[in-house]
Amino acid sequence: MAHPYLFDNQNRVESLSDIVGEGELPVDVAETPDTLIVVAPIPGVDPDKIEIHLDGDVLTIRGSRTRELVKTAEHFYSEECFWGDFSRSVILPVEVKADEAEARFKNGMLTLTIPKQTKSHHIPIVVVDEE
Repeated sequence: MAHPYLFDNQNRVESLSDIVGEGELPVDVAETPDTLIVVAPIPGVDPDKIEIHLDGDVLTIRGSRTRELVKTAEHFYSEECFWGDFSRSVILPVEVKADEAEARFKNGMLTLTIPKQTKSHHIPIVVVDEE
């Protein structure tokens, strides 16, 4: 039978998050002609406990997942879920309109829709003959 605790240098630790510290949130980033779409699975987290910051071209999502239901357990025989603080910073591939961004949370999935800045336009040079 597997041992119910994790060990780090022969010392018992309470969970995987004790070893790795802050967890990294997985994200998908996609682009449409007008927007960037960022999707992150964040099950078990109250949406009010999720922070989203957009500073220039860096998007940061952070929060914390707490183990409410099994705090009183004496032994864990398997622990694959990450509990504790998590975050993720992503450099966005295009300029965006941060003030028009929308965040939706449904069934544990966070979806950000961020409009892209208007594309720059090429201005052709017209050569005028000097007389």
